[in-house]
This record gives sequence, C-alpha cells and structure tokens, in this order.
Amino acid sequence: MATIRHPRRGSMAYAPRKRAKRIYPRVNTIPTKTGEPKPIGFAGYKVGMTQTTIIDDRKESPTHNQEIVIPVTVLETPPLKVAAVRAYTDTPYGEKVLKEIWQDKPDKELKRKTDFPKKNHKQDALDKLENISKYTLIVHTTPKIAGIRKKKPELFEIGISGKTEDTLKYAKEKLGKDITVKDVFKDGELADTIAITKGYGFQGSVKRFGVKLLAKKSQKVIRKAGNLGPWHPHKTRRTVPQMGQMGFHKRTQFNQRILKISDDAKDINKDGWKNYGLIKTNYILIKGSVQGPAKRLIRLRPASRPKNSPGEPEITNIIL
Repeated sequence: MATIRHPRRGSMAYAPRKRAKRIYPRVNTIPTKTGEPKPIGFAGYKVGMTQTTIIDDRKESPTHNQEIVIPVTVLETPPLKVAAVRAYTDTPYGEKVLKEIWQDKPDKELKRKTDFPKKNHKQDALDKLENISKYTLIVHTTPKIAGIRKKKPELFEIGISGKTEDTLKYAKEKLGKDITVKDVFKDGELADTIAITKGYGFQGSVKRFGVKLLAKKSQKVIRKAGNLGPWHPHKTRRTVPQMGQMGFHKRTQFNQRILKISDDAKDINKDGWKNYGLIKTNYILIKGSVQGPAKRLIRLRPASRPKNSPGEPEITNIIL
C-alpha cells in the first residue's frame, strides 16, 4: 500500500518565534544613497485603514487609466527632533562609535526615556575627529503634539545619505531641530515598513500553526501534533509544531508605495479614528496594509530592494 503523505502544516519561515525585545524595532540594514545629504528613514504612528479611489497608473493592468478603489493605511507622522549626532570609525572588528554630541537643552519629555551625559561636548569637537566612516542622527519622536496622547517618546538612530564631509555639515545644522516626513520621502515613492506585529500571547499549536484536530478517541488531548518525533534521534526537532508565543514579532514589508503626504488633516479627520482619535499633525497614506495595531510606531526607510514606481499617483477621493 502506498505511503500516505501530506505537506507539513504551519510555516517555518520565521523561526524561532520569540517576542521582540521592545515595542518598536531596530533597523539593521540602511540602504546607501548618494546625492544631497538627507535622513535615510522616518517613523510614524499607525492610525488605521481606509479606502481611496485612484487612477490606475499600472501600464500592464487591464484597468489602466481607470478609476479603481484600493485599501490604504494611514500613518500620522509628527516631526522627529534631532537629539544627538553620532560618529563612527572603522576598526578591525567593524564599525565602532567614536563620539556623540548631544544638544544643549534636550526636551523634558526625553528624560523619561534616557539619561543624558553629564559632560556634553561642543559641536566643534566633531571637526577634530579623524578616520570617520560615517555620521548618523539620534532622533526622538514628538507624540505630545500628535493624536496618540502619550508623553514618553521613542529614541532611535537614522542614517544620513551623501558624502562624509557633507553629512557632517548637515548633521550640525539639524542638531536640536525638527525633521519632517517631506524631508525624506515624496509622493509615489517606495518604502519599507518595519514594525512589531500585533501580539496574541501564548497560544496552542492549532491556532499557532494550523495543526489539524486529532480524532475524538485520541490519547489525552486533541489540539496538538499527533507525534513529537521518532525514538532516534532521541530529541524533539524544531520543525514540530508546538505551543508558544504568537505575534509581537519584528517584521519587514518591502516596496510599499507612499500614495500621499499631507500636512492638512481636515480632509481625513471625520469623527476620529477607532482606537486612535484625531490626527493633529502630518500624515501619509500607504498602499495596502501595514503590520501592527493602532498607535504602534512604524519605522520607514527607502526601499532596499527597489522596483520601478509609476511615479506620483492621482488620488480622486478618500473614502472615510
């Protein structure tokens, strides 16, 4: 009799499925960009999803030049404030931080997040450094002016495009000042979204991996894998679907199109957004869905695997 086979249940694409270390992600890969110095990345708070009517500008689409309805995700993007400039140097063991220059009078809300150095160096100290490989910006969010209603900001690092000499001049100019989303992105550009997904806590193998329920007369339990493995090797393999943490993982989505960047929230605020409230600052529309629940911080970076973008889209209406 032929052996009965079936494909395994549950994807092993992400393993191990552990909880993220913090509620907003770290961006490890920053695409290198030349040209004018500007920040390589931004961040915004997820508001929710809605629909828009847009003129289809995909040439290969059967609905080319016709009005279509597409789902979009709304992100509120209050300005980021530059708190410090960080200088890196090359060593035999990789890049290491050489010096940090913090602003003279940081925001009071930033003290809720971190402690400042007791001795702060002047900006002229950056000019005296040698063998610098790159400069980056340490920025923090400004949630108090957004609709998210919280005081503790998020603190993270973003890169600067351009030559090293130009990035130093740009970093010194931006120290203690604000960066807006229009300084980084434009309408129609492709971007990668990096965030922590919605958490579901400790779940069983049926919900976590989609394991089929066992028969009614099975031993002990029904909602589990039928066999944890052979006698030899005498161990349980990692490919066996078992209970554990579900959700709250760092995930990256590539090449998501930014449809609109606006600083007027009147055309998108109706009666407030569910689980969020009113948008009070800038916002952007991203085609499709974005990982994470409402109020979750979404990191944005220029597309690291770029495809050809049709350009600036023509939005006819936002359906609220």
